[in-house]
Amino acid sequence: MAPKRATKKSTPAEEEPHGYEFGGPIGASLISFGLPVACYAFGFLCNDVTGCPAPSLLHPSKLFTPNPLTNESGWQHALATLKAEVAWPGFAGLINLQAVLGIAGWYGFSFLLYVLLPAQEVQGTELRTGGRLNYRFNTFLTAVTILVVCAAGTVVQGANFPLWTFIDRNYIQLLTCSILIAYGLAIFVYLKSFQVKPGNKDKRELAAGGHSGNILYDWYIGRELNPRVTLPVVGEIDIKSFMELRPGMIGWIVLNLAFAAKQYRTYGYVTDSMVMVVISQALYVLDALWMEPAILTTIDLTTDGFGFMLSFGDLVWVPFIYSTQARYLSVHPVTLGPLYVAAILGVAAFGYYIFRASNSEKNRFRTNPNDPSVAHLEYIETETGSRLLTTGWWGTARHINYLGDWIMSWAYCLPTLAAGYKLTPSIMYPGTRLLTTEGMKGAAIPITYFYMLYFAILLIHREMRDEEKCRRKYGKDWEEYCQKVRYRILPGVY
Repeated sequence: MAPKRATKKSTPAEEEPHGYEFGGPIGASLISFGLPVACYAFGFLCNDVTGCPAPSLLHPSKLFTPNPLTNESGWQHALATLKAEVAWPGFAGLINLQAVLGIAGWYGFSFLLYVLLPAQEVQGTELRTGGRLNYRFNTFLTAVTILVVCAAGTVVQGANFPLWTFIDRNYIQLLTCSILIAYGLAIFVYLKSFQVKPGNKDKRELAAGGHSGNILYDWYIGRELNPRVTLPVVGEIDIKSFMELRPGMIGWIVLNLAFAAKQYRTYGYVTDSMVMVVISQALYVLDALWMEPAILTTIDLTTDGFGFMLSFGDLVWVPFIYSTQARYLSVHPVTLGPLYVAAILGVAAFGYYIFRASNSEKNRFRTNPNDPSVAHLEYIETETGSRLLTTGWWGTARHINYLGDWIMSWAYCLPTLAAGYKLTPSIMYPGTRLLTTEGMKGAAIPITYFYMLYFAILLIHREMRDEEKCRRKYGKDWEEYCQKVRYRILPGVY
């Protein structure tokens, strides 16, 4: 085991200046205003009106052919055709009062459970300016309470439980409300961050990379590290930790359940593929909620400010994009059979084992390095006092948990198989549509398998940010660590 070295605490004055990330102001602006468009594209182009994807997208030459009968140009014809195929409601139809009240009720109920349910009080990591913040964690109990209410409602009213039908009727409008909340919250915390003054007694500080001076970039990346607000009755809320796991992550499960109910209302049964997606994703979320205090050591909590990046990711991207597979299966009921089910479960179990075993090892070592299960592990002790594991899971790759996380993502997408379907009006049964995969197999793979690709890019980018942060923090100790643990995520490859 590496000998201990004298330790030295870093101070804010020693912190190296941060450069731009995510492509700087240009990248921040493209992401900030492009992500909502991407979410609407997923919502409309994979639909229960004409198909997934909208059938005309498979024949772009015909789609953009001018229509001599109406004197429409190619672009006008394409736009009119797509509007019809996705049942475009018009800009005014993107939001309605029901969705506004529904979202308000969702956040209000979450605040209520935050106050009423028993909670674990935990201290966060030490701030650069000294001291620790207190956190109140009861998101797992919140999720269980919500799921019990949903289960009770479903037992009584079945797939017609009003929550499920409400989500089905107002999906796009709920998406719009969530987007507006994400923008509004990002603006609020940006303006509030200017109250942070050096040496304040409230333990408020700016994120190291969040005060570049460029308004758009700082708004996107987040100026304040740990913005908090005091609400009537609720009390003080840590905005970042509250939004990280509560509205969006639990909302992801609820959306999936609503899509399972929709499949049952439409076909009278729930497929094995839907069960796999709903259960595997629910277990992933509930595992994160059960281990809620572990978020205090993540880059989101320790390094990133809270700005549009986290606001949109937590409240919009996670629930609405991550539930794409269940939404797809609610219209196209894929039956896998025992062999496919066993194979996909094996993939999920393998990924989860790597993810949980590695994270548990790290948390046990940080909490109690004398624990018998980790006491034998070798490490490098840095000049800052931190210990970097060089054996065990973390000796195989510097971010081995990301590998498990990514492998688990396969199990969310594989149940859709060769995705793609088309809906056509039924002649025999007016008012209904016939579902067919003819000419559509594989056409929706970019949609239902998007999560795998996106998650790989996300994890690699996050790993690169982690590396840069650690290189700044540990200096030559990090270089020594990298020589001992050569691979970043995938041993022997990357």
